[in-house]
Amino acid sequence: MQTILLEIKILSYTKTNMENLKNECHVLLVTFPGQGHINPSLQFSKRLVNLGVKVTFSTSLTAFNRINNLPTIEGLTFAPFSDGYDGKFKGSVDELHSFYSSLISHGSEFVTRLVTFRTAEGRPFTRIIYTTLMAWVGLVAKNINVPSTLFWIQPATVFDIYYYCFTDYNNNIPSIFLQVGSNYVDYFKNCSQDQVVELPGLPQLSRRDFPSFVFIDVNSSYGWGVKSIIDQIELLNNEENPRILVNTFDALEPNALRVLKNLTMVGIGPSIPSAFLDGKDPSDNSFGADLRRSSENYMEWLDTRTKESVIYIAFGSYSEISSQLMEEIAQGLVKCGRPFLWVIREGKEGENLGGKLSCKEELEKKGKIVSWCSQVEVLQHPSLGCFLTHCGWNSTLESLSSGIPVVACPLWTDQGCNAKLIQDVWKTGVRVNANEEGLVERDEFKRCIEIVMEGEKREELRGNAKKWKDLAKEAMNENGSSNVNLKAYVNEILLGHC
Repeated sequence: MQTILLEIKILSYTKTNMENLKNECHVLLVTFPGQGHINPSLQFSKRLVNLGVKVTFSTSLTAFNRINNLPTIEGLTFAPFSDGYDGKFKGSVDELHSFYSSLISHGSEFVTRLVTFRTAEGRPFTRIIYTTLMAWVGLVAKNINVPSTLFWIQPATVFDIYYYCFTDYNNNIPSIFLQVGSNYVDYFKNCSQDQVVELPGLPQLSRRDFPSFVFIDVNSSYGWGVKSIIDQIELLNNEENPRILVNTFDALEPNALRVLKNLTMVGIGPSIPSAFLDGKDPSDNSFGADLRRSSENYMEWLDTRTKESVIYIAFGSYSEISSQLMEEIAQGLVKCGRPFLWVIREGKEGENLGGKLSCKEELEKKGKIVSWCSQVEVLQHPSLGCFLTHCGWNSTLESLSSGIPVVACPLWTDQGCNAKLIQDVWKTGVRVNANEEGLVERDEFKRCIEIVMEGEKREELRGNAKKWKDLAKEAMNENGSSNVNLKAYVNEILLGHC
């Protein structure tokens, strides 16, 4: 097996950054090869560079080969590595375990060799930072005696749930459920649909509010993800006073960030381009690493719509929805009769999934269907009235930071928990309810859209959305919590050890 080592050096873009980067602090940031991981990680990298830290950004060629335009920033280099598939993985559920195993084996060798090579050259990495689902990077860092930090790209609430569920309470960590002893995993899995579970520092949760990995067996198709979370918790529990960076902000999850006493969670988000958040850097107007090419003319189409009239529908870069659910969404949009912008990605073989809808002609009279778009740009458009979303964490933060109310239609992983927070904690949207067969019907989509767009709760939801937009911006200001938290991490943990 040949490890591919490639570092692409990027040109300067500001004199200020060149002056800041005179120190020798250099981190390696390794992220999972998915759009939802790359976007916040790359934005985080930009912020580290602005604070005087050099960053080598690393992900596998499965993602890297599809990136259209890399950002050109002094102090940011790229080191992609082979995962053994290098673009041949098509996203099949049946192949996921094999792909992830290959990612670990190839990636572990690459990280070890890259770190060893730079150390031998007298240019060692100060620290390795890695993202959710990449616990193996933390294990590699431990084995080669390089300090590491987890960058958690889901809400702190979800991390807390995983910590309560997967911590080994035999390692002198007291059980939170005295009535069930150490059988906490079974406690979660056996709770009924209408049972309320109370966990320290978190809102009351029902079964549908838990991340789906809580209920997935490690030997199932998605067992690799569960195993990674378990490994992550075990790794952190074996560290002394670990510090976790979280893509959230203090005002958004104050209790969840502080409830765990064995580790420190630090809110440094939202990890969103400055132009769409605090406006300090208007040139920072994209994440800079799209794995898909955007469609054309959708912004011009939005320009022709009236204020707060458009329904925006998107289900992220990875989540798949069934043809049946897609048809129910389509029929719900027809019943609403409102203008909409709907992102329907191409199928695995490049097929046009939107073309299979039975009401396609009726839809085209009211709205526009595209294969991909710049979501942060769309969410800022004044014509947007609501966002029908799967509630991935990036989409959730982007809607909050844009002040757009939500119709929440979660599918899996952290999305059910995010939907709970959206509806019951932050009160910026409404969550759809599925029927007894687990399908959300067209009338339910129509009902929820109308609540957000014209019902009695419309002004309340929009007011709450505006409040969180202002708080997200405030967190990123010079003296805002996330900015102060990240500076403290850089000064104490990174620059303090250079």
